[in-house]
Amino acid sequence: MRLPYLLLDIDGVLIPFPDADGSTPATHARHDVVPTGRSADNPVTVWLDPAHGPMLMDVISTGLVTPVWCTSWRQDAAALIGPLLGLPYLPYVDLPRPRITTSHPNGYLWKRDHVGAWLDNAPVVWIDDDFTSLDHAWAAERTTRGAATFLIQPDPRVGLQAEHLAEAQWWAGQLLTVRTAASAAPSETEAA
Repeated sequence: MRLPYLLLDIDGVLIPFPDADGSTPATHARHDVVPTGRSADNPVTVWLDPAHGPMLMDVISTGLVTPVWCTSWRQDAAALIGPLLGLPYLPYVDLPRPRITTSHPNGYLWKRDHVGAWLDNAPVVWIDDDFTSLDHAWAAERTTRGAATFLIQPDPRVGLQAEHLAEAQWWAGQLLTVRTAASAAPSETEAA
């Protein structure tokens, strides 16, 4: 039985967007990081909540999901952001670098087509702050055709909360319960 993927975005999820006055949540600590392609004298400042690492590890340690970064940070998610949160190395979806001016060039999240191909028919709980109604319709359609899909959308100014991870863990647990029950039920030929 294939575990569902837990796809994790970073910007707007682990790194909240500043309020209009430029403030970030008081729970977040400042870090300067040097993403791939930037020089050390030109770091990027990020704000991370140190509680996110243990919260994510609580979900990961259940064994109900396979965590994977799904972010424009690509390999830098595993190399820079994960270690700041005390996370082990997590694989990442190698997203393209499209030349776009909006997150929704076709009315839905730019990552979606690439992620859909990467997932194939795998089940997924995907945490991203930037879904549209078309992404939610896509998730419902995937689920209907047997590829269980659950989208969680944090407020990008607040970011990931404990209840989001509780939802992800609950969903993965329910999926496991349903699959276990289905595999334990006798088939029609066995029952006859």
